[in-house]
Amino acid sequence: MNEPINLDQKLGLFSDHWSPKIIAELNDQHLKLAKLKGEFVWYSHANEDEMFLVISGCLKIEFRDRVETLNRGELIVIPKGVEHRPVAQ
Repeated sequence: MNEPINLDQKLGLFSDHWSPKIIAELNDQHLKLAKLKGEFVWYSHANEDEMFLVISGCLKIEFRDRVETLNRGELIVIPKGVEHRPVAQ
């Protein structure tokens, strides 16, 4: 469609947590936007990597052997098959 996507506008369209919304597609992959609060479950993706980009607030990604803390403007790519759990205050 070649139209800019305003993340603040998209975030204003929903209030539920842990329910990603598809906002674009790129090379047969979905770009999703979500609001996070509290702890999610431990999981991994068998066939694709996963990226988390923090727009506001702070996000902790727990791995079995460590915890990574992401602040506004930071991102992390988690390789397929790596078990992790996002935690957002």
